[in-house]
Amino acid sequence: MSLADFFRTNKKSESVVLIDIGTKSVAGAYVHYEEGKIPVVLYTRRLPVEVRENEPKDRAMLRALQILSATLVREGAPVLLRTTGSGSAHEIFVSLDAPWQKTLVRTEIFEQEAPFVFTKNFVATILGKMGNTVPNMVLAAQSTIGTTLNGYTTRNPYGKRATQASISVLTSYIDEHIAKSVLSVLTNTYHHRRIVPIAGSSLRYQTIQKVFPHERDALIIDATNPFTSIALIRKGLLVSVIEMSESDPVDSWAHIVEKQLAEISKNYPLPRTVFLLARESDIPPLKEAFGTMNIDGLWFSDNPPSMVGVIASHITSLVRQATTTPPDLQLLLMALFRQAVAFDKKDSHPLTALDA
Repeated sequence: MSLADFFRTNKKSESVVLIDIGTKSVAGAYVHYEEGKIPVVLYTRRLPVEVRENEPKDRAMLRALQILSATLVREGAPVLLRTTGSGSAHEIFVSLDAPWQKTLVRTEIFEQEAPFVFTKNFVATILGKMGNTVPNMVLAAQSTIGTTLNGYTTRNPYGKRATQASISVLTSYIDEHIAKSVLSVLTNTYHHRRIVPIAGSSLRYQTIQKVFPHERDALIIDATNPFTSIALIRKGLLVSVIEMSESDPVDSWAHIVEKQLAEISKNYPLPRTVFLLARESDIPPLKEAFGTMNIDGLWFSDNPPSMVGVIASHITSLVRQATTTPPDLQLLLMALFRQAVAFDKKDSHPLTALDA
């Protein structure tokens, strides 16, 4: 049976274009999804963002995105056609990194004297009232990442009665100007109306929890782009996110991470497991730099923290790559996250499409 025959089934399936946007590079992929099967990456391409003298980095990024989009249509679409019988994608899923995104963890509390039933409509109402609190940025996605009923963390809260509910929400925001510019580039290339953005850090934090589900307490250091960020997972819940901003002074990577860890440790005990997200070639020197940090006093235990460099091989059992191109970690994480959005009914990942 050919690979094309493998995809021509009666099961629910769709093809998606993934776009990963950062300050140093842009990347794209064609991925095919079929219910009950792992995603299949059919084509990938990553291009550098080359900034000209005195040129704003957003303009350089958009130029690289134009080239990438044309390359995906010229080279990737024929691969999709040969494999699935159709060269059209159902959606364009876009991940944007700092400085064009922001990720926040917020907690909303609702309480009343009479017991009420906790439902999905109740959550939707609470989320709808939150609104956009970040100036000049558009809301891209909201995910409920934790629920407490009557003071107790509840894994399956829907249908239960309570007098007090606390909802932790992970929210993605995208720079409004960049969102419009990216939309313009992609619609000119694809003539596609459904373009869905998400903050890259938010996507990666949530996906790492799927890759390592048994690590209930961990730090995630995301150094995939120059704006390093750190997320803390406690008891399986993402409770804190600290992101470096453009206003932060230029400093060594180790010193930046030291300051962020110290900030988190003011409110939470730090876990021993640390996941490092970075280009595979950058992992050894970053791990070495981590070992030189003066952070022993931040941990209550005498044992040093254990750092795990996340590489593509950690994900290849969850995402199939049907191309000889070397696996791209960020695209693999995107593909895995998008699988949950499409077919995992237990998780809630409301995504907002950009208006074409």
